[in-house]
This record gives sequence, C-alpha cells and structure tokens, in this order.
Amino acid sequence: MGVRISGDGIRVRQKQQIGGIFNQLQTKTNRPFLLWAVTGAGKTEMVFPLVESVLSRKGRVLIASPRRDVVIELDPRIRKAFPDAQVVTLYGGSRQKWEQGQITLSTTHQLFRFQEAFDLVIIDEIDAYPYHGDPMLYYAADKCCLPGAPKLLLSATPPRELQREAKRGKLEHARVPVRYHRHPLPVPKLLRSPKTHELLSTGKLPATLLALLRSSLERGAQIFLFVSRISHAEPLAKLLMKKLNTSLIEATSSHDTQRAEKVKRFRRGDCRLLVTTTILERGVTIPKSDVFILNADSSLFDEASLVQMAGRAGRSADDPNGKVYFFGSERNGSQLQARSHIRTMNSIARKQGFLLPDPGRKEKR
Repeated sequence: MGVRISGDGIRVRQKQQIGGIFNQLQTKTNRPFLLWAVTGAGKTEMVFPLVESVLSRKGRVLIASPRRDVVIELDPRIRKAFPDAQVVTLYGGSRQKWEQGQITLSTTHQLFRFQEAFDLVIIDEIDAYPYHGDPMLYYAADKCCLPGAPKLLLSATPPRELQREAKRGKLEHARVPVRYHRHPLPVPKLLRSPKTHELLSTGKLPATLLALLRSSLERGAQIFLFVSRISHAEPLAKLLMKKLNTSLIEATSSHDTQRAEKVKRFRRGDCRLLVTTTILERGVTIPKSDVFILNADSSLFDEASLVQMAGRAGRSADDPNGKVYFFGSERNGSQLQARSHIRTMNSIARKQGFLLPDPGRKEKR
C-alpha cells in the first residue's frame, strides 16, 4: 500500500493520517515503513504524533541519523516539541554519554550500544553516508528495536532499491511530494564553468558566477557554496573574499575542528557565504538561502547528493523560491537526473493539487 499525502507536514490532520497508517501497519507486519518526503517537507514534524503515542504508553523512542550535524539540529526541535520528556543526545563529542531517556537522538554509529531498547525506531536520512550500504549499521538499527517494535525510515532521496520496492508495492510507504509551504522545489540552473582546481590555479572566477553571487548577497540571501573536495574549500573562500570584497565568508569540511562554531555563525547570519563539502548537504536550514555547486559534474556528486544540496534553498515560507545553480565543465547524468527528480516531484505535487495556485509560473529549463 503506497499512500500519498499533502506536503503540509505540520498540519495536524496530515500528521494524524501518517500516524493512523503506521499504527495499522505495525499490527500487520514487522517490515519497515518508508516516509518518502521531499527536502523541507517537514518530515520530522510529521512523526511527532508517533513519538507522542509511544511516550503516552511509557515507551522509549529512538531517532537516529547518519550525520552528526542533523542530530545537533534535531536536538532543540525535539526538546521544544516535547518539553516534559527526558531527551538524551548522543554523538561523537556529545556531553551526554550513558544516560537513558524517553527520547534518544543519536548518530547511527551510537546504535551499537543498544539491544532491544526502543518501542519505536526512526532512522532519518537513510540514504546518507555512512549508514547507506553498511550492513553493520543496518544490523545495529535492527537490534535496537524491541521485539515487534515498528521501524520508520525517512528520506527525501531513498536508495534505488527502496524506491523500486515502494513502487512495486513491496514496501509500505507514504509519499510527500511538496514542502509544507506548498511552493514548488527550486529547479537548478545548469551553467558552464571550468573545474574548481583550474579556477584556484589561475586565481580567476567566471564573470557569471561572480555576478550571481553578488545578486544573491544583494537580495539578502546567505549562500551555500558546495565544492567536491576538502582541499578546495579554504583556498576558494580566500579567493572569494578578495573577489567579492567581503570578510563574511568562511569555509568548513569534515576535517574542520571549528565546524560546529562556523555553522552557528552561519545560522546567526554572521557569515554570509559558507564554502563547504557535502558534509552540510543535510541538517542545516537557513531561512533565506541560495545554493551554488561547483564541479557539479564531479563523480563524487551523485543524483541524491545534488538533490540534497539543492534542497538547502527555498525551505522557508518567507523565501520559497531560493536559487540553485549547478556549475560544471559539462552536463552529466547525475545533474540531469537530479533536475529530473526535482521536476518530477513538482509535477506530482501540481497534478495532485498540493501546490498553491500560481498559473503564471513556468519552470525554466
């Protein structure tokens, strides 16, 4: 049974719909349930009724994600939504270590410490590294569940095998093709640019890139600028400071010990442009942001990562039409598939009447 629901993920009726579907499923099968929702749909809020239901029965809930940054962002949202619940947050370097909570937030690597501990297990970002493709982490997620306990999988870009199972009716799922604010996902523009290492070696940046960056800054947006290699982040940030004549630019990556503080500054608006790797393709939401991806044709960027990076733009109801640009020396399959993925979700949402009326809107190719 595949169920498609409205993308307004924060509305009580729709949350109850998912809750009702999932509660029915757990009485029939121990197989996972997939919530396939576009980036920015509000899927975290959609599962709140499930969490509340388990807590009301004195049960324990686990919400896990492969990415540390996602877990850190979830922490204040969960504590605000469930102020009376004891929340424990676990990741490498977290202050909490061995406490037991009614709600446990953790990275997937922390799951090895649990055995049949939770009445509900929710795995967010199931397609993300390092969870996707690691049998040991799949095993760890399974052994966390109490016997018969339901497991909910969340993703905007489910792995291909799960997409096939869902489409063939072999995996119970609900599909949410629109964001909570009911505006379409921003469709990326594909633009030509030399490879990043060539730009750094010459110290020159394309006029189109600089013009678009200035336009984003002038409209008051903050900018995610993604690069394919860690070694490119810092040099590019320095070059951009010079070209754009601003010091409000920083760089970060998985190797950056100051990453958490830089992300905090970015969230506060103290940094206007953050050069980063795919480490921040998930888990960081900025109300008014544009996305630039250099070397979008890199073999290190697949369809899912490009969709996730593009998903940083347009998440706020106050700025739903954020800009997304794929810069590359050529157009490859991953770029075209990512753009097709986004257009397909917009098309489904439009056909099902989930988008706000806007007859004058046309998606640009």
